[in-house]
Amino acid sequence: IVLGDSADFNPIQVSIGQFYGIEINDFAVTVAKTALWIAESQMMKKTEEIVRSHLEFLPLTSYANIVEGNALQVDWETVVPKNKLNYIMGNPPFIGGMMMTKEQKADIVALLGDVKGVGELDYVVGWYKKAMDYMKGTSISAAFVSTNSICQGQQAVTMWKPILENGIKIIFAHRTFIWDSEAKVKAHVHCVIVGFSYVKKGECVIYDYQKRLKANNINSYLMDAPNVFVESRSKPLANVPPMRFGSMPRDGGGFILTDEEKEELIKNEPLAEKWVHPYIGAYEFINNKTRWCLWLVDANPAELKKCPTVMKRVQQIQEFRASSVAAGTRKFAATPTLFCQIAQPDSEYIVVPKVSSERRRYVPMGFLPKEVIASDLVFLIPNATLYNFGILTSNVHMAWMRAVCGRLKSDYDYSAKIVYNNFPWPTPTDAQKAKIEQTAQAILDARALYPDASLADLYDEVAMPPELRKAHQQNDKAVMQAYGFWGKLNTETECVAELMKMYQELT
Repeated sequence: IVLGDSADFNPIQVSIGQFYGIEINDFAVTVAKTALWIAESQMMKKTEEIVRSHLEFLPLTSYANIVEGNALQVDWETVVPKNKLNYIMGNPPFIGGMMMTKEQKADIVALLGDVKGVGELDYVVGWYKKAMDYMKGTSISAAFVSTNSICQGQQAVTMWKPILENGIKIIFAHRTFIWDSEAKVKAHVHCVIVGFSYVKKGECVIYDYQKRLKANNINSYLMDAPNVFVESRSKPLANVPPMRFGSMPRDGGGFILTDEEKEELIKNEPLAEKWVHPYIGAYEFINNKTRWCLWLVDANPAELKKCPTVMKRVQQIQEFRASSVAAGTRKFAATPTLFCQIAQPDSEYIVVPKVSSERRRYVPMGFLPKEVIASDLVFLIPNATLYNFGILTSNVHMAWMRAVCGRLKSDYDYSAKIVYNNFPWPTPTDAQKAKIEQTAQAILDARALYPDASLADLYDEVAMPPELRKAHQQNDKAVMQAYGFWGKLNTETECVAELMKMYQELT
């Protein structure tokens, strides 16, 4: 290799003068500049080894272009003209919509306007909007480490719909991974990395831990599927029983009883026993725990007055509601014997936990009698059938749920308006429907073999009994046959892509 005259030749093609940054904290600005100088020094040493020549580094003459300021307020063109830039990369603050300060919310509203749902967007969305505007008319590529919630639930619509419709393309993505802090008390942050540009350069790639998957198109759910936006819907797309929240007490604890409180109440006031019902939230349902509530719908006032403990609780509920800062709660002080929102059906119903662990392949759900009062921490489907249960507990519905639901950290945050109401149901033959009913009953029968085990025990991926696993596998097969997926699709990603196509056709 001929290097030419050493007086004219400079082997350094990349220097810190080519890097620009914006940092809001003055100390962090200094740290960033120092880190760049250290990196340049390290690379200088490596370059000396390659060219076998001494390169002068000190005194420090290169300038680290780190600007102090709020990146959502600074005009990025004043930091570096976009016609001189190739790449944008960053790690914006991990702050959820409900955790932002007033100033941070103001930053987002200033960028996005007062659009519907803007108050629920994560702070990182501001960086995507700034980058989108700045990159317009260029071939710049950008990538941000982000909170994974921007690709889930309603944010996958509110944030991404205007971005993708504006011409941006997701060119690579890393699906959810856990990023641990270096502090002694570890903070597990669930992140994604999204790379995007107005210009598609080569193939799209999805990374999923050790997997590298080629994609035709990466949508807002980080799936290889069309740009489909599963929007909040008040009624199901299909002709199926509606799903709703359970009943909300908003009582300051007045209606709720522990085992001990229930026993003491019935012992002292036997008349109250008919008002005491099992009370089920997601935790109680999954973990087989007991709680109780006073259900005073249609209670006779004359009988209530014979139960001083019950009357004392009703009085406490009235005072709690009357002193609330929320006007919506105060109005219910006029009806202290009733839950604020009553959704209890007069039939058997399917119960679906609002939040459940992402470590489970199947979200535990099941049938409960009308005497069990469902709290607002579960969803319920009155008048549901074995066929409905079979579809909902299948791997097809679970794949859809995992793709479009929101998350609490990494746990599934089920939604009636997004997951259930938008789910594309199959159109089975009578024989296929009968088969699904049969396999759904087999799941319930397999659970019944272990009466002392909770659903948390039964749906532990390691401890799941073989009879229950086989029953689910048979149900999965029956449901996939009803969709026409059996023997054609090999992965959950392919299943979701087909469901999204069905959703497109339905909407």
